[in-house]
Amino acid sequence: MNHHPRQREPRLSLLLYYLFKWSVVNPMFRGYFRGRIYGAENMPKTGPVLVVANHASDFDPPIVSSCVRRPVSYMAKQELFKVPVLSPAIRAYGAYPVKRGGSARGAIQAALQQLEKGWAVGVFLQGTRTRDGRIPEPKLGAAMIAAKAQVPLVPVSLWGTHRILPRGGKFPKPLPVTVRIGPSIAPPESTKDKAALRTLTDYCCDRIHAMHDLGR
Repeated sequence: MNHHPRQREPRLSLLLYYLFKWSVVNPMFRGYFRGRIYGAENMPKTGPVLVVANHASDFDPPIVSSCVRRPVSYMAKQELFKVPVLSPAIRAYGAYPVKRGGSARGAIQAALQQLEKGWAVGVFLQGTRTRDGRIPEPKLGAAMIAAKAQVPLVPVSLWGTHRILPRGGKFPKPLPVTVRIGPSIAPPESTKDKAALRTLTDYCCDRIHAMHDLGR
């Protein structure tokens, strides 16, 4: 990574973010889910940063972006980037394509490129959704990206999102959701020390679980 990454996301992305946030996500989060946010001041307003979170619902990415008060770039299935209209929209919104079943290295490389452009990049530590919002088997990818890019990690806990869309359900239920944002965590010094990557990953998980345990 060079020494002068951009400090902000592209202007068009910021514009789209605020448009989508205030017209759709925020009203739904505040009104429909009676959303509460704690710790928003812990999120750096500018500069590349890694947002690490638990994951239980497809609604999590827009909710996280809205709550941390800046766009968060997530990886999305490569197939979505072939859909007309949707492709430029999700690109502007910060999504980056990752091959299904592709290499972890490819995903890490794509995330590093987004950080270089000044984005906050979001990583769900489990990699996939879990039924209860806990993180039983966290992956080392986030620690690896943070170590390579030397950017801080900000832990985020999503509480209640696992209940809003039951399996097979068509519409989200108006159940309460609480988002907590913890103080940032320094990145590991090197990608070579596997034990340090594991220690940091477990520490991020502990922080997220501790916030999750606070409940509503």
